[in-house]
Amino acid sequence: MQGGPDEKVMRLRYAGTCRVCGAGIPEKTQAVYERQTKTVRCLSHDMTVPPESTSATDAGPVTLEGVMEAGPVANAVVEPGTAGASARREFERRKAKREQRIRTQHPRIGGFLLAISEERQSTTAWDTGALGEEKLGKGLDRLACDTIKLLHDRRIPRSKANIDHIAMTANGVYVIDAKKYRGRPQLKIEGGILRPRVERLLVGSRDCTKLVDGVLKQVDVVRAALAEDVPVRGVLCFVEADRPLIGGAFTTRDVQALWPKKLYPQLQAEGPLSAEAMDDIHRHLAKALPAA
Repeated sequence: MQGGPDEKVMRLRYAGTCRVCGAGIPEKTQAVYERQTKTVRCLSHDMTVPPESTSATDAGPVTLEGVMEAGPVANAVVEPGTAGASARREFERRKAKREQRIRTQHPRIGGFLLAISEERQSTTAWDTGALGEEKLGKGLDRLACDTIKLLHDRRIPRSKANIDHIAMTANGVYVIDAKKYRGRPQLKIEGGILRPRVERLLVGSRDCTKLVDGVLKQVDVVRAALAEDVPVRGVLCFVEADRPLIGGAFTTRDVQALWPKKLYPQLQAEGPLSAEAMDDIHRHLAKALPAA
């Protein structure tokens, strides 16, 4: 049934459409997957002429066909999502709820009280977070091309948390957490020879070590969704933090702490993944991690 080395009989993870007869092929149904064209066909279509294949001696870029061999085969456009969308919605929800409460409790002077009072810090924090994600999202979108695929504001399954940005690049997948903090990020190391080594992330005088824990959890989620040996890197990107003229970026527990101008060249660097592989990973993660 297999016409050549570029074909594989397999059980589909997602529903597809036979390229020969146009019939729908339900998920979990056995079909022939054609690697070169990334299409499927019914088992009943025994092709006597196999598609052209590249010689096994021709070394080329890594394609990671396994990421999507059993995945969707249609060339539908992937919606990357909107940076900061969920944080922006939460800010607007809290702001509207407060306004409604004040106007209900004080019908005559509600508008005046709103004009002279400020939002709670717990509410403005959502606005600050949204602004940071939106600003970094715009910068990342300017880099988008065949070798840089992006997903913004992705929901983590069975959690209220989200992933700000995911970038698929030639040298791997980047899980990026945007932070709009004031102060200079720095790494403080305690202990060492006689005591356990402890690394703490400080922004100014504020201990922000928990941010590293959050990124590591997001990296684990993306790795589990891929189920393939694809490099996945965690990044804390400070969009408005103070930074020295030279240096300033550092890595703690495999999570990079840097700013946009230091991040962009990494995303644009060459690597072993082909554009086709990145496209496959992009589609797979978009389905596994829906927009928040």
